[in-house]
Amino acid sequence: MRFIERFEVAENRDLPWAADFLLPAVMWVLLGLPFPAYDTGPDVMPAGALIASTALILPLALRRHYPLIMLALMTLGGLYTVAAVPFPLPAIAAVPIAIYHVARWVQGPRARISVVVGTAASIIGPARWTLLSGTSSASLLIAFALMVAICIGMVLSPYMVGRRVQETARTRKAQQDVAAERYQRAIQSREQAARIAETRARTEIARELHDIVAHSLSVMIVQAEGGKALASKYPERAEEVLGTIAETGREALGEMRRIVGVLRADAPPAAEYTPTPGLAELPEMLAKAGDRISYVPPAWLPEVPTTLGLTVYRIVQESVTNVLKHAGPEARATVKLQATPRFLRVEITDDGDGSSATSDGAGSGLKGMRERVSTMGGTLVAGERPEGGYSVVALLPLPPRRPQPRARVVPEGVRT
Repeated sequence: MRFIERFEVAENRDLPWAADFLLPAVMWVLLGLPFPAYDTGPDVMPAGALIASTALILPLALRRHYPLIMLALMTLGGLYTVAAVPFPLPAIAAVPIAIYHVARWVQGPRARISVVVGTAASIIGPARWTLLSGTSSASLLIAFALMVAICIGMVLSPYMVGRRVQETARTRKAQQDVAAERYQRAIQSREQAARIAETRARTEIARELHDIVAHSLSVMIVQAEGGKALASKYPERAEEVLGTIAETGREALGEMRRIVGVLRADAPPAAEYTPTPGLAELPEMLAKAGDRISYVPPAWLPEVPTTLGLTVYRIVQESVTNVLKHAGPEARATVKLQATPRFLRVEITDDGDGSSATSDGAGSGLKGMRERVSTMGGTLVAGERPEGGYSVVALLPLPPRRPQPRARVVPEGVRT
């Protein structure tokens, strides 16, 4: 059984056999079954002609599944036909069909076996029908040559058509495989891009949440600790401290709602949330942090994009948070902004504990600042100061300003 499977056309394994038997059945009824009714002469038995026709036609049922086995069976049938019948049978029409299917489904050099067998049959058959009939003449030689030419044409033509069809099918399949591979790569690229975008979005959301929550809680803790001391000495100022704590909490809640609103599909309109903070909100934010933070505004400040303004705001916010949390209760910090036509420089320095500051090491504020500055194409340097304390310096490029068109001076009396 395994020997036979070696000759099976794998791509046609699932094709139905009923369609394969239909063609030889029709050909046998039309070309083989009526043959005994013909006048075949005294030298030919009708049963022998019927057997010969059946041997040539019936193997066509294997043409799509086992084309080489079909060729072998038809070769045996052809030898029997040459021996039993001295003239061509109508069933010879099965030969071109068989040659075509061998050329179509058999891969490689094995398909050429059909050409060798067909060429040999194209010589043996006409020789049996003409030269071996008992007489010889010039007309028989001409007839022999014509029959050989016709038979060879019946072999080579379907063979070339079959090989052409096979090459076309192979090329089409290769194109389909390439297209399928390209499609799979496109899907993988889209999935990878989606994962990268999702990771980037999660990182940005985590960074925003960290900056908002950490800063707001730090300000509230500092104000609450200061309020405890003020409550005993200056009760009238305790209300102011509590108001600052409440306002800071409300702002943090508004920022949280804004971020959650971006994530939720059923979120209310964006107008319900506070606008994205920027450079204009720096003085108010620093004022709420307490009198330990001083602000040196720039002498000149150009208009900056919203994303750049948010980046500066978050850098200052995170740096102030670190001062309030880690620099010590007596530490003071200075926030300084400087602007040039090409860069915006942000500097936050403090005189706190520096390397001796307490930290659990679980924060991600400095990493978030580096990511923000890198996204804007800038640089960030953070570290201890030689004279003590800590400093954070960010240098952010400003977008090039568009040149303003010059107004043309039109001489009086000249039309434009």
